[in-house]
Amino acid sequence: MPEAERPAPGPRGGDAPAPPQDWRAADLRLLEEAAREAGRLAMRRFGGALDSWDKGGGQGPVSEADLEIDRMLRAELRAARPDYGWLSEETEDDPARLDAERVFVVDPIDGTRAFIAGQPTFAHSLAVVEGGRPQVGVVFLPARERMFAARAGAGSTLNGARLTHGGRETLEGAAALTGAAQLAPELWPGGPPPVRRHFRSSLAYRLCLVGSGRFDAMITLRDAWEWDVAAGELIAAEAGAVVTDARGAPTRYNGPRARLPGMIAAAPALHPQIMARLRRAD
Repeated sequence: MPEAERPAPGPRGGDAPAPPQDWRAADLRLLEEAAREAGRLAMRRFGGALDSWDKGGGQGPVSEADLEIDRMLRAELRAARPDYGWLSEETEDDPARLDAERVFVVDPIDGTRAFIAGQPTFAHSLAVVEGGRPQVGVVFLPARERMFAARAGAGSTLNGARLTHGGRETLEGAAALTGAAQLAPELWPGGPPPVRRHFRSSLAYRLCLVGSGRFDAMITLRDAWEWDVAAGELIAAEAGAVVTDARGAPTRYNGPRARLPGMIAAAPALHPQIMARLRRAD
């Protein structure tokens, strides 16, 4: 394992107790280890024969690998933090999470279509939410050995190297990650943003790519499931990008519906320019 990817060592016996704020650092190590184990399970099945089916209701596909990874993550993470709530795409929702102080928000495989098709841009997205906000998050792409990670107030990294947004100031010609339907003129009272469109299957990965500066913005106007974006939002925001829902409001997680009204993530100068086009011109 490259040195930059090694998790920080835990406390040794006899060391002074960790200060209370260090729970985030401990949880980050926990999520990184769990994500790597998820990656090992995924790569055993990646590119091979795989049972998959559509979940219906517009929820998209699921594979046997999604369910296997979900079971592993639920067992490992909840054993380590039994007082945390649990919200996952592949687990029946338990309303008890709404009363938990901290909640795991997990997508076992974000970008299942890409995974089934043998494309390497699927990811494992794991976050810890407290008080409605992501506090710790990792997005791991095992087929590309990319570990994005962040904790609130401490910045975000890719394989241990600090991330920062690209800093673009001009919207025209900016590189935006979004689906073609998201730029339909009828959705933009002020006119669709004049961006160069790109696409990745995983919403979590899209957010990380904005945080890394490889792309200038990520736009989705459809409702977004919390597990798709919790970890990625933290990574992008800790890299200095501005992230809101599609109405321009701060996001809140661990809600009863587990959905957000879209998401816009962009370099600070671009975000208000995008939002202006979502409002009717005077």
